[in-house]
Amino acid sequence: MAWTRPDDPGAAAAAPRPTRTPALPASAIATTPDVPATVFPFLRLHVPPVLSALQESVMTTLPSRGLRLAALALALSAVTGLAGAQVFSQPDTDFKGNVRAASQVVLPGSEVELNGSGFKPGQQVTLLRGETVLNAQPFVADAQGAFKGRVAIPADAAVGVHPVVVRTSGPDAASIFELKVSQQLPVSGEARFDVRSAKLAPGLYQVAYSAKNDALFVTSAVGRPPVTVSALQKVDPQSLQVVASATPGAAPAGGVFAVYGVGVDDANGHVWVTNTRQDTVAVYRQSDLSLVKQFPVGAVPHARDVVVDTQRGRVYATASGENFISVFDAKQLTQLDNIVIESGVRGESFAPTSLDLDVATGKLYTASMSTPEAAVIDTASNAVEKVVPLVNARSAIGVAWNPVGQRLLVVSQGSDNLLIVDPQTGTIDHDVYVGAGALNVSYEPTQRLAYVVNRGADTITVVDDNGQVVANFDGGSFPNHVSKGANGVVYSVNKARGAEDPKGDHIRRIAPKAR
Repeated sequence: MAWTRPDDPGAAAAAPRPTRTPALPASAIATTPDVPATVFPFLRLHVPPVLSALQESVMTTLPSRGLRLAALALALSAVTGLAGAQVFSQPDTDFKGNVRAASQVVLPGSEVELNGSGFKPGQQVTLLRGETVLNAQPFVADAQGAFKGRVAIPADAAVGVHPVVVRTSGPDAASIFELKVSQQLPVSGEARFDVRSAKLAPGLYQVAYSAKNDALFVTSAVGRPPVTVSALQKVDPQSLQVVASATPGAAPAGGVFAVYGVGVDDANGHVWVTNTRQDTVAVYRQSDLSLVKQFPVGAVPHARDVVVDTQRGRVYATASGENFISVFDAKQLTQLDNIVIESGVRGESFAPTSLDLDVATGKLYTASMSTPEAAVIDTASNAVEKVVPLVNARSAIGVAWNPVGQRLLVVSQGSDNLLIVDPQTGTIDHDVYVGAGALNVSYEPTQRLAYVVNRGADTITVVDDNGQVVANFDGGSFPNHVSKGANGVVYSVNKARGAEDPKGDHIRRIAPKAR
């Protein structure tokens, strides 16, 4: 059975209806001389299909009323046994079972490893997609309530998020986990670009370009708290060589104030970074990377992205998992009132992720990780201008503004796509599949191209204003961020799959070739 799109009405309409064994019509009971209509009026409703044929045979073929009553009593006994003993056994009243795919990328025609946890020891787990059982033999939870198993993904499985039913027995329970099937776009168009790369510090996270000083600033951090390896590096945009490097200071709870997000302030000669693990931000000097100000722990909960509006003297940082954007005075280095974004989805909370700024109009753009929405903010008043619904955006995470076409670009990790959106009307002009785990996007206005890094697919996809993929090429292991530079050039950074990964921790300079 093919894995069609779960929300495809055509697939549902085309599915064959199951064959049903005819139940005994009411008239058959009412007109049988030896059996009054009031004796078994419920049989037609409660006898399972497997017994309905027996019911009809009993009522029409046995010669005597006594035999018919005895046979029907036997049928009722069987029904009672099925409904009581086999179906409604004691359920798992404290079910915490969880299933996830071991790989970030699941492709049609592949075999995927699944990891289960939180089950009861000995519990048997059967997985179903629609009516199809995925594991012929149930997976059995070990003494720690865990299991590992593999299932085959059909070659014709539709791209998208598929609901897989987790059915357990001993004790019984059921839940659903979502398995995303992605598509591998073919490599294309790399000959149109001059791509050069260089290895930098481990754990690269983001990159930002200073037009005034013609310099790149790159953040990196390795591991989980307490993070002890982190660096802010100043890089030459032509040679990709490190010009200067700074190690953040010690954090109160251990480790260092590791740096993640980065934004440049050419008006004041500063670099702003987010200290995600310490829920705050810091300011460094562009010239020598000396620390100007470290904001206190807790200033911005799980700070992610940061962008500087040099014309209006404001700095904006997203508080991931919260429903607001933190605001700072770029000159005074003081924190101002937050900008709260209310979701248009009832009962849900808007969770801002990436940021981009339209310098000409002072409009700030962000997308929500938790809801399919984007927001437009007027920086003159620091008020939310509108919240834009995004059809087919799942876990939206990256945004970019196209000042030429006046369009908002949004990429989503959960749906592997790039949306090109008219923020005035909310119309989606183009919905472009770009690759597994689309993470970040940057728009380069001189060439009128959008660059998308796909962390799961290890690719960089280039899309034009018409929603056409013009290139798709190697981005190294785990491409993490992309940002525009000068003269049509963009820069990307990627992470590593381990200390010995030759493709990890590189910065790439991507320049279109003259045509």
